[in-house]
Amino acid sequence: MVTGGTDTTSTTVEWAMAEIIKKPNVLQNLQEELDQVVGKDKLVKESHLPQLPFLSCVIKETLRLHPILPLLVPRSPSSPCTIDGYLIPEGTKVFVNVWAIQRDPSQWTDPLEFKPERFLQEEFKRDFSGKEFDYLPFGSGRRRCAGIAMADRMVGHLVATMVHSFDWKLPEGKEIDMSDKFGIVTKMAVPLVAIPTPRLSNAELYY
Repeated sequence: MVTGGTDTTSTTVEWAMAEIIKKPNVLQNLQEELDQVVGKDKLVKESHLPQLPFLSCVIKETLRLHPILPLLVPRSPSSPCTIDGYLIPEGTKVFVNVWAIQRDPSQWTDPLEFKPERFLQEEFKRDFSGKEFDYLPFGSGRRRCAGIAMADRMVGHLVATMVHSFDWKLPEGKEIDMSDKFGIVTKMAVPLVAIPTPRLSNAELYY
């Protein structure tokens, strides 16, 4: 879990911060939520995360648009089976293209737009269990990712801390390149560079 959760977690945080910085209204909404729940005189704790519903939506939307393992972990049936009329022979290596599934316009409104608030709507409420087959960034069934709880807390805490503790802007004349680089873990083709400015009331919190 430590090995598999390091690169995936840092990459998810980078995608999340890129989307947040690109959408000033999302950054503002997140900071308002964090200021209300945490305040500006202390740091974010893990115990705050359940009280941050918009942050949860931001993480879910990040993983919808940018699933870290776009083809999930390959599976192989131990016996022949038929799925939707297709015969899958025993031993076939099966890849699930979750990247395409989660951008399917027949399932998602404005599928290419980063809209965290969609997950506040009843029709789009999703969790990471994989029970809804249009949203399964961690896979589905008994063999879904074993590190879901760790990923949810780590990504949430890291993003919350960076957004709560700092204002963010891009270097002068720069824009965010959202193109990706395909691999086992899908990274940003051009790494994110942003400038933080402290925003908490007590400077000692940064030491």
